[in-house]
Amino acid sequence: MVEYSENQLDAVFQALADATRRGMLAHLGEGAHTVSSLAEPYDMSLAAASKHIKKLEAAGLVEREVVGRVHHCRLSPNALKYASDWLRDYERFWNARLDVLEGLLKAEDDTDRNKGG
Repeated sequence: MVEYSENQLDAVFQALADATRRGMLAHLGEGAHTVSSLAEPYDMSLAAASKHIKKLEAAGLVEREVVGRVHHCRLSPNALKYASDWLRDYERFWNARLDVLEGLLKAEDDTDRNKGG
């Protein structure tokens, strides 16, 4: 299995645990947005939106650039790739186990068919 930083994975999964932050990430998947445009669909203050974005930044999922008084955010996909790679290790683990189970169930079915026929 690939080695991962527990703190980094914790930060990513904690950030993804909130529906508002997942929605913001989906919106950023379409391109860069200002904090106000990210806040708009949620009918929240800019301060509340900024707190969500700070959590996403801390996890490495979002980069923010300040131009004058406007904060521009864009997706930073490296942290998502890191989490995806971690999940993929477990996907391989479970797929291997499920393949064994499928083989056992097919063998049992074949045995039952041969006894009945």
